[in-house]
Amino acid sequence: MRGVWNSCLMATSYPSASEDHAARGLHADPLPSAVTVLVVEDEPDIANAIANRLAAEGWTAEIAGDGLTAVEAAARLRPDVVILDVMLPGIDGLEVCRRIQAERPVPVIMLTARDDETDVLVGLGVGADDYMTKPFSMRELVARTKSLLRRVSRAEQIAEAGAMPLPTIVAGDVQIDRAQRRVSRANELVHLTPTEFDLLVTLAVTPRTVLTREKLLADVWDWVDASGTRTVDSHIKALRRKLGADLIRTVHGVGYAFEPPDGT
Repeated sequence: MRGVWNSCLMATSYPSASEDHAARGLHADPLPSAVTVLVVEDEPDIANAIANRLAAEGWTAEIAGDGLTAVEAAARLRPDVVILDVMLPGIDGLEVCRRIQAERPVPVIMLTARDDETDVLVGLGVGADDYMTKPFSMRELVARTKSLLRRVSRAEQIAEAGAMPLPTIVAGDVQIDRAQRRVSRANELVHLTPTEFDLLVTLAVTPRTVLTREKLLADVWDWVDASGTRTVDSHIKALRRKLGADLIRTVHGVGYAFEPPDGT
């Protein structure tokens, strides 16, 4: 694995922020002025490569090499985002994600050595916002991290402004409170990650309209790359697990549509 990673990292060239935007069609929303990232990875070569790349962006990156250290570091640092490997000594990444999300909601990008759908859905189910399968492009990891930070920052700015009230979307027994970023079904609160919430709203504002995977990737993830359509599929499955399979219709070969229950 280290040989694969070393060759991958050596072959990777890293663009500037403006090049990242041009290459992936990213929106120009500003990133937070100071970004702290917790990198949780037990392979020193991989952890250092990620931390060094993030430092090149002007961010502060701290490494934790095991699960228990990661939980302590998350409580102490209060990072803006966590890059979290699934396979860790001590407690695994899934349990780490559960514990840090219980303490304080924080965006998480999960790293997995296996592209197994069950593993991915479990990761998304415990609070991860995105996932990447090893080996991955360092450029793509940075792009996804920036995109996640932008979306969280944008949501905070909207909440703080309060000047543009966003009406709650009501569809049958489903309520999507965009101002408070809360979702309930049958009067039961449903915990969604920031990415899941944005994906649901993007579908729900145009009910019964089929949106392609590529459009969802651009509108929700802020970047365009055909290889990311599997990310869309995984998040749709996670939403169905939490809210029910009846809310989102699959149009095979095209994309997805929000289907309001009870014909509303």
